[in-house]
Order: sequence, then structure tokens, then C-alpha cells
Amino acid sequence: MPETAERGLMPGGRPTEYRVEYAKEAKKLCMLGATDKELADFFEVTEQTINNWKQSQPKFFESIKAGKVKADANVAARLYCRAIGYQHDAVKILTVARGGNAGSDVVQEPYIEHYPPDTAAAIFWLKNRQPDKWREKQTVEVTDALTPAEREARVLELLTIAKQRQASG
Repeated sequence: MPETAERGLMPGGRPTEYRVEYAKEAKKLCMLGATDKELADFFEVTEQTINNWKQSQPKFFESIKAGKVKADANVAARLYCRAIGYQHDAVKILTVARGGNAGSDVVQEPYIEHYPPDTAAAIFWLKNRQPDKWREKQTVEVTDALTPAEREARVLELLTIAKQRQASG
């Protein structure tokens, strides 16, 4: 952890361990996907202390938010690429024999690597981006035009039919 500290008294207590440079470090860690728990481990404090710093240190809070947004955007971009398929330049490294006992050469052969669309990634993307259209559990609204008395009469009618079928079967 950095040496220079901006220390102040927390309301009702001891000096804070927060340092100005923590904001920059926290942003970098969050850009790498760090959680609040992992930030706490890195800064050797509790997760509650991280939450306190987020409330008392606006720059710290903003840097964490910015880092997490950037990390989430990177993941979303990669997920989108997986969902629709993508390609990239690549290089194959080959050992090619010269013939006879003349040895071999290492040859780099450029090519384009193709990745087909990934159905699971597409479904995941759509379920999260358009949950009303793509969620597995659909909500169906049923309207009942029967009054409670009519509903009771219908239930009794169905019970009578069931008893008749049971008696005749």
C-alpha cells in the first residue's frame, strides 16, 4: 500500500486509513473485475470500510463505479462477439523440413480464425437485454368473467360430472 496518506478523523472515531491514491488503484482493480470484497483484501481492510470510504470519499466512489462500468462494458462486448460470431487475424507457427538431412525452418503462416455464433451467448444476451421477450417464464394474464357464485356453480357442475363418470366407469 502507498505510504503517503490523507488522514482525517471519521465522525465519532479514529483516523481513517484512506489515502488519496486509493481511488486510482481501486479503479484499476475494478477494471480487472475486482469486487468490493477483493478491494477490501487488497487494501487490508474490511468490506464495511470500503463501503464507508465510498460514502465519505466521492472520488473513491466514482473511481470504483468507472472501473466497474469499463469492466462490464468489456465483458458485454466480448459476449456480444460470441453471440454473433467473429473473426480475427492469427498466425500458425510451422516447422517445415528442407529435405534430405538439411534440417528445418520455422515458418509463420498468417490466417484468419473464424468463430461461429454461439447460441448460448445469444440467448444469455437476449434474456438480459430484452427480458420481457426472452425470459423462460412467461407471464400470462387470465381474466375471469365469472362471478364468485357462477364459479361455485361451475365447480359443483364439474364435480357432478366427475362423480357420474366415476360411477359409470
